[in-house]
Amino acid sequence: MHDDPLNEAAADPDRNRVQLAGAAEIEAALDAGRPVRLLLTAEAPADPAARAVIVRARAAGIEVRTTSANSLWRLGKLDPPPDVLALVGPDPGDSRADVLGAGGCVWSLVGLAYPGNTGFAIRAAEVSGAAGVFIDGSFLHEGRREALRASMRADRFMPVFWEPAASTLADARAAGRRVLAIEDVGTLAPWDLDLTGPALFVLGGERHGIPSAVLDACDEVLRLPMHGFIPSYNLQAAMAMVAGERLRQLARGEPR
Repeated sequence: MHDDPLNEAAADPDRNRVQLAGAAEIEAALDAGRPVRLLLTAEAPADPAARAVIVRARAAGIEVRTTSANSLWRLGKLDPPPDVLALVGPDPGDSRADVLGAGGCVWSLVGLAYPGNTGFAIRAAEVSGAAGVFIDGSFLHEGRREALRASMRADRFMPVFWEPAASTLADARAAGRRVLAIEDVGTLAPWDLDLTGPALFVLGGERHGIPSAVLDACDEVLRLPMHGFIPSYNLQAAMAMVAGERLRQLARGEPR
């Protein structure tokens, strides 16, 4: 038996998005007045309870999107997957001001060159519960589409913005966030610093890293330990290491 996701969210206030799997969980959330933002469903759900909850969600003005059975299987936490999944939490359509002004962590990805790696990084941010992602990269429309496909369309569940890093950093600081870079010139390891408060984490591409002008605007620079011949981790591996340490600190009741 799996745990009640609504109780999990209450136990961990930093976990700002919850997946509901199946009609019973979604009905319970609607009955409780939880902020159900989105339903994903098969084209023609066989479960009568799923069909009923879809009707109820549409009547309440909740967005309902059809998706493939394979997508439900990849996204779902149950096997076999239910006919309907739902998102509970902040609105994925929140503005940049809403995202930067809220709690939790936000990521700024700077100078990325590869849509695939960008998509994997967006996915890592969503899985770790980030409030949003800002991307400063030279992607045209097709490149952005490719990145979002690689992210498993994480933009359906978390805000993703495409804009220059300078404005992101300035507005994050104005909103009271610490700005923490992850770069090979840093002196602090992630576990040497409190990562639990509102922060903007800045990460650059594997080839050129974070531009010096952006790096100079950060409050602290974190360095990931590296002991191999290859000079850097893959982008999403570096992100996952910092995100995992942040979640560890939250679970242990840190800061120290």
